[in-house]
Amino acid sequence: MKLARLICVIPCALAVFGCASMWPASYRVDAHVPSTSATVVWGHLPAGRAPVLTIRSGQTVRIDTVSHQGLLSGMDPVKFFGAAGIAPNEVLPDASEIYAKAPRPKDAGAHVLTGPIFVEGAEPGDMLEVRMLDFQFRVPYGVNNSNKGTGVLPDVHEKPYPKVIRFDLARRVALFAPGIEVPLVPFMGIMAVMPPDPLANTRPPGIYGGNMDFNRLTVGARLYLPVHQRGALFYTGDSHAVQGDGEINGTAIEASLAPVLQFIVHKGAGSAMKWPRAEDADNYYVMGMDADLDVALKQAAVETIAFLQREKGLSPADAYSLASIAVNYTVAEAVDQVQMVYGAIPKKIFVK
Repeated sequence: MKLARLICVIPCALAVFGCASMWPASYRVDAHVPSTSATVVWGHLPAGRAPVLTIRSGQTVRIDTVSHQGLLSGMDPVKFFGAAGIAPNEVLPDASEIYAKAPRPKDAGAHVLTGPIFVEGAEPGDMLEVRMLDFQFRVPYGVNNSNKGTGVLPDVHEKPYPKVIRFDLARRVALFAPGIEVPLVPFMGIMAVMPPDPLANTRPPGIYGGNMDFNRLTVGARLYLPVHQRGALFYTGDSHAVQGDGEINGTAIEASLAPVLQFIVHKGAGSAMKWPRAEDADNYYVMGMDADLDVALKQAAVETIAFLQREKGLSPADAYSLASIAVNYTVAEAVDQVQMVYGAIPKKIFVK
């Protein structure tokens, strides 16, 4: 699938943990994947699914995604959003089509994911680099939804509370309430390669990436995922307009986005990876994941020491010392069964 519209070219080098400026805003889109009942899966990652697109390493793809919010209420999205004053012509036709036709297996998760994308040359033991070039809003609104029994404070609600929030896209803000505007910082809640085994429910993140809800993965960031299956088989969805660290009531402002992503295969670089890694212009990011938040923090600390040994030549004792005085550890999300802690290692401490 070739996209006719030529935008620009990315000149940035393909080095891992590379150029400090990351890359310019201009880019070229090589392919486009629409969101339809044929190109999405709902709540699971099945074995043997045929790719929706095949690309070469280095190519860039615009991927349409549909938020699951508005599809989970038992009514057509037009009716659901209409109750909040959203006009029918503002509801994505593909949301209604997916609601009507896409199968959602019993015990599957909530998320609607587009994929998989097959990246030629990717094999188990390699690493897939995903570059965040752009996040295009497909609708001017989103939903924050919390429910009884969910989130960090499960007893706040007696029933579901889906709050539909309008956006002012010209000013890039969410109009939360009179006098309250939240700047939009879009990112994908789920970016995943196919795990070693099929995934029955997309809620927990893992070694494959998945539902990390990591809000630093916005424009200019890079995500590094270890490859487990031939072709990597990349999925994305659970698109977010903005989210605080922790995501404490269970959701962000969930909104349908079209990310523009570039995919690069690094041969043999994934064999020693325990967890995904990331970076942006300011920080390197290491991660830890576990159902126990204390264990997740310890894993992020171990990943920090391993990174500083491998990339900066520090001894374990010096790496541990530097982690304590210069690295910030943050709960990315505390609501998805498996919880994620990330360590932000500031690049500015490494002088040339």
